[in-house]
Amino acid sequence: MPDACYAHPRLAAVYDPLDPDRGDLDAYLRMAREFGARRVLDIGCGTGVFALLLADQGIDVVGVEPAAASLDVARAKPGAGRVRWIEGDATDLPPLTADLATMTANVAQAIADPGDWHATLRGARSALRPGGRLVFETRDPARRAWETWTREHSYVRADVPGVGVVQGWHEVTAVDGPLVTFRTTYVFASDGEVLTSDSTLRFREREEVEADLADHGYLLEDVRDAPDRPGREFVFVARHP
Repeated sequence: MPDACYAHPRLAAVYDPLDPDRGDLDAYLRMAREFGARRVLDIGCGTGVFALLLADQGIDVVGVEPAAASLDVARAKPGAGRVRWIEGDATDLPPLTADLATMTANVAQAIADPGDWHATLRGARSALRPGGRLVFETRDPARRAWETWTREHSYVRADVPGVGVVQGWHEVTAVDGPLVTFRTTYVFASDGEVLTSDSTLRFREREEVEADLADHGYLLEDVRDAPDRPGREFVFVARHP
């Protein structure tokens, strides 16, 4: 089941205002141009920010997302009619011949269950044309990013039109090997409602990801540094042979 931050209608509606800086997507836009992608599959498209940026560039985009509330937000945005939205995951896709499949931000790590992860890699490969590429990012476990996921370091406050002031912050609740679980708390000033969302991310070692890609028939082309988190994150570029 999707986390509440994506699946709860009230939380999905404030997701973008509480995370307005999506400069992390610039690198993916550059790669779409670098690879000459005309058809892109955006896996875990959420509220549609990246899908709509691609559509603005004339790219044919399919956005797939398991959280209906997030898709409702995406479909209500200007230009949403240019994107094909699918409720589901990479195993729920019609036949596609995408040039590029992406998992931006936390999407790859949020697929924490090994079975679901392998199914996603299979589904993405099936959706790619021969020569098409899968691109995604994952944090380097050695950098222990979760140690800064505290209220002090993550607190945000936004005055959302039609909603009012919303506060939010993260706090880690468990670390179990490669799995890090954290709780996000939201406080709505208009009526005092407090909502929480629990999320678990899997921190995979680079060698583990490389082996998983090889097992599913991908050719690893490159492992890049993430421009927004230099030295802290891997960006994998794998090709369907």
